[in-house]
Amino acid sequence: MNEVRGGYNTYGFSVGIMMLRTRFPRIPGDLGNGTTFHFPVRLKVVEEAVYHRVVRADKALVSRFVEAAKELEAEGVRVITTNCGFLAIFQKELVAAVSVPVFTSSLLLVPLVHRMLHPNQKVGIMTVSGENLGEKQFNGCGWSSEDIPVVIAGMEGEKLFTSVFRDDLLSMNVGQMQRDMVAVATRLVSEHPDVGAIVLECTNMAPYAHAVQAAVGLPVFDIQALIRTVYSSLHQRRYLGHQ
Repeated sequence: MNEVRGGYNTYGFSVGIMMLRTRFPRIPGDLGNGTTFHFPVRLKVVEEAVYHRVVRADKALVSRFVEAAKELEAEGVRVITTNCGFLAIFQKELVAAVSVPVFTSSLLLVPLVHRMLHPNQKVGIMTVSGENLGEKQFNGCGWSSEDIPVVIAGMEGEKLFTSVFRDDLLSMNVGQMQRDMVAVATRLVSEHPDVGAIVLECTNMAPYAHAVQAAVGLPVFDIQALIRTVYSSLHQRRYLGHQ
């Protein structure tokens, strides 16, 4: 048997996820639900990180997320992500704080998605809070809406979706959450037929990505797609005939 090295208390966690402090239900597909992944992930709650502080870009939180990232690195994870796309504002600080890759938000996918589309098409972005999403988050991911044409669709006007996370509700109607998502997505592509693909900013939207894709018939990208891609870069498939 080949020699192996130790140094940690636990093993097998390639992906570390920094979590907001919440109480709302986390269903399969959500980053906080253990059944979401086909591989183990290590979760770390940042106690001071609550919805309002994160969505409103509270810079006082950066030191807490840096501390959490360092703790995850010390525990042996090989990549780090977060469970809120608005944490894109801390992307630069977090990658500078640790030696493992960090990807804070699915908004990092927007330049890639943009390059896939026809020059006349735009990237649609669905977000939990359209009024708070803008250049701060985009710039954190290394791009600007001046360079990449995007259309932002917020969930604030729907019956339930945003209030579950904003008010940290202890229960939710999953069917209504899905209907809210589909309503916003279909309205987005109806009002902006030049949208060629959708990126889901909010990590809590991942459980409904399939329903959105089925409703609009467009490519739909979310944090799960990014996590799976990064995870596969650490665990490449071995093909037959190759050692």
